[in-house]
Amino acid sequence: MTERDYEVIVIGAGAAGMMCAAVAGQRGRRVLLLDHTEKLAEKIRISGGGRCNFTNLDVSPANFLSSNPHFCRSALSRYGSRDFIEQVERHGIAYHEKTLGQLFCDDSSQQIIDMLRAECDAGSVDWAMPCHLDRVSRGGAGGFVLHTDRGTFVTESLVIACGGLSIPKIGATPLGYRLAEQFSIPVVAPRPALVPLTLPPETLSRLAPLAGASFETIASCAGGKFREMALVTHRGLSGPAILQVSSYWQQQAEASGDREPVSLDLLPELDARAVLEANRQSRSLLSNVLAEWLPRRFAQAWCELHASNMPINQLSTKAVERIATLLKVWPLHPSGTQGYAKAEVTLGGVDTRALSSKTMEARDVPGLYFIGEVVDVTGHLGGHNFQWAWSSGHAAGSFA
Repeated sequence: MTERDYEVIVIGAGAAGMMCAAVAGQRGRRVLLLDHTEKLAEKIRISGGGRCNFTNLDVSPANFLSSNPHFCRSALSRYGSRDFIEQVERHGIAYHEKTLGQLFCDDSSQQIIDMLRAECDAGSVDWAMPCHLDRVSRGGAGGFVLHTDRGTFVTESLVIACGGLSIPKIGATPLGYRLAEQFSIPVVAPRPALVPLTLPPETLSRLAPLAGASFETIASCAGGKFREMALVTHRGLSGPAILQVSSYWQQQAEASGDREPVSLDLLPELDARAVLEANRQSRSLLSNVLAEWLPRRFAQAWCELHASNMPINQLSTKAVERIATLLKVWPLHPSGTQGYAKAEVTLGGVDTRALSSKTMEARDVPGLYFIGEVVDVTGHLGGHNFQWAWSSGHAAGSFA
């Protein structure tokens, strides 16, 4: 054995990669963690406004999208949010719940990076950063040979944890998909997810002047339904509710070749028809009545968009019914998304049908594993994608 021989090499020193390397190293495996960037775990560092939304108190398979929605069950059940929280507490990291079960560091996301680095050190993990990978080939004994600008490395097990295409400015590349395709492993077409939506010119021309206005809504599309805040932008809509539902809007195109609209309920928990009927004799403009629940400027623009901003007592019964319906089910047909530059994660990825849900190993390529964002498992906003990184990384690290 030479110093360039390893039992496990992990490509990608992000959340999933460091978790996997730490677990494998602490099992006594000789592990090398390799990454093409100089800065360690930039996605962890910038997440949650610098405080890292590292998991969620309520994590279940229902919080994830995949062509195979049951695939994530095994990894999540064997290493869940409680397990990661215990690790955070063991390292003395103070944290708090923000909203909807989302857990953040009290101080800095750097604490999570330092914790994972310490866990890797406890497993005597070697590091190669930055290290440019030229190519991967099969070894004569069935392992893998990595040809890099730091020389050649040989390994029994190769774990691909190099992420998806989201946030290219911090180093995202399609390397993981290319490696999958090299070994004839199918890839579900990647698309931006948890991403702001753009609107067509005819809608945007009315709403764009309201950039910055936010409102509570229930956003729905293709089975996804989220009650959170939405935000008007210069290009369309953003905010947590929109980011959440964007993944479902994207996924349905892959399944059906078409997209149903995103539907917004502008008056959550209110009976819109009852609200309008209660003001049926009022001389107030419709927008002024709606301003009790919606931002005034937004209410005015919305009413003008639907040619209905007049005194309520002048609206016909048919018009009132139409407006009430639109307030509860306002269909919007996005023209697209703001792309990977604004996406928090990637939808799609390495086809889970080609992987073992227990070990994350490729069924037809012994010794090859895929974990984290590169896999076709995409979580909801709020710490679920980090939990998938921890769970899938722990699964592979336990067997690689």
